[in-house]
Amino acid sequence: MRVPPTVFADPDHLGRSLATLIADALATAAESGRPFLLGCPGGRSALSTYQALAEQVAGRGLDLRHMVVVMMDEYVERDEVTGALRRIDPALEHSCVRFGQLEIVERLNRAAAPGRGIDADRFWIPDPADPDEFDKRIAEHGGIDLFILASGAGDGHVAFNPAGTRPGTRTRVVELAEQTRRDNLATFPTFENRLDRVPRYGVTVGVGTIQEQSKRAVMVVHGADKATAARRLMAAEHYEPDWPATVLADCANPLLFVDTAAAGQRPAAGAATIVTR
Repeated sequence: MRVPPTVFADPDHLGRSLATLIADALATAAESGRPFLLGCPGGRSALSTYQALAEQVAGRGLDLRHMVVVMMDEYVERDEVTGALRRIDPALEHSCVRFGQLEIVERLNRAAAPGRGIDADRFWIPDPADPDEFDKRIAEHGGIDLFILASGAGDGHVAFNPAGTRPGTRTRVVELAEQTRRDNLATFPTFENRLDRVPRYGVTVGVGTIQEQSKRAVMVVHGADKATAARRLMAAEHYEPDWPATVLADCANPLLFVDTAAAGQRPAAGAATIVTR
């Protein structure tokens, strides 16, 4: 189904609105005593959301002990001797593990009261040595309560799923498309705009993982460089393999959050009023 966008004045307004939605769901889950799984991308798209969520945690005194941070993907390298695939060193600046630990877990734990933060074993990363286990673990915990999604600017990749990804794909190791690698040059300045520094492989949730295992999915799109992505997502009525982020159209309870720069200042028909609060 086509997902009408909610248009925000800028990334900060977008992040605050999504953070409130997440905080409300966290509070409800805490009352029921069940775990709350939050699907998280690395990189800049959701950074304003993570920052605003920390403010919500501090201001509302939220208990995060039942929260699970489910990272979407990580870069992978191939051992030159054995050929085995393994996650990159988490100390590297462009590691999604590093990003998740610093920008999500540590940020939220600083905001939470002592003893009410996210436990270390509730930070999940897919393992390239056993990618099937990731989907099984998510399913065993009842699925992902809210999946934050982001679209690649140049090719519509979601997580590391490249253009041409078949529907129904699960967590797996993929060879990264060149356009995906070029998009990531902007995400991680430490690559110094050199494509040869961007890893060639990644372990990623599949579009089937996202579509089947998320109870709610929210796509965040902001910045003028994401205008093409915003147009594709606003127009999509179902999954389109040439732009994998359109999986949003097939997700349960989908929301599309864009800012005015990505929307070209003109919300599409059916869009909500521009949010400026």
